[in-house]
Amino acid sequence: MFNMLCMDLRRLFRSRSFYIILGVTAALILLVVLLTAVVSDPETLDDMRASGAEIEEIDRRISEEIRSMTQLDLTHETLGSGFLLVMIGIGMTLFVNSDFSSGFVKNICYAQPRRTGYVLSKTLTAGVYSGVITMLGTVLVLLSPYLYGMHPLPTPVPDILQYMFWMWLPHWAFAMMALALVLLVRNATVSIILSLVAGGGLTAVVLGTLGNLMHWPPVERYLLASVVKGLYVPKSGIEQLGVILVCSVAWIAVYGIGGLLSIEKRDI
Repeated sequence: MFNMLCMDLRRLFRSRSFYIILGVTAALILLVVLLTAVVSDPETLDDMRASGAEIEEIDRRISEEIRSMTQLDLTHETLGSGFLLVMIGIGMTLFVNSDFSSGFVKNICYAQPRRTGYVLSKTLTAGVYSGVITMLGTVLVLLSPYLYGMHPLPTPVPDILQYMFWMWLPHWAFAMMALALVLLVRNATVSIILSLVAGGGLTAVVLGTLGNLMHWPPVERYLLASVVKGLYVPKSGIEQLGVILVCSVAWIAVYGIGGLLSIEKRDI
């Protein structure tokens, strides 16, 4: 399995789709931070009002709240929407699907008929993929405000590192969802659409609505999109961190076993 992991990592860091995903992620984050800087600038609001735009009191309160944010506040407001989930889901889908389109998976599964090593290697690769995207997103949100004249209140480095770690776990689990979907449906388009739906939180909204109508327990809070939105270290208590850990590990196991069963039971 170690040799297969080395091959996967080599192919990952040489793949064009990986760097396209990194570039798109960086560009979107820079755009979001730019818009945040514009909204938070009181002089910009005054200029807009002078030009005839309607600026209400709530707009000024939002601007003041943004200016009083810490670095960690701004990071979670930018990344906590599920944006990185979608990017990781799309990127992992493209990477795994290339195994089928290139015939790589046929050679691997012919050499190792039980295919366990293949899924384990992809599981670790998914961890690396999600880790790189999570780190890139966090670092960009921390540094890019200074390009636009914003100066969020500093956050201690240990708190930022802690946030990155707990942010990485559910994103790793989401990358595993993309892996399982590709192994199950063998169709990149379907997997990307499902990643958009799940990462954007639509699945959680639908499940929550049905739960309210049927008086079910709030199971939607255990979906990965909900876990990411509710994650805020150090404001998250021990109970919330336990939920993040259990949900992430459980979904990694579920998607890993599901992907293994899919590739074991179907012809390549």
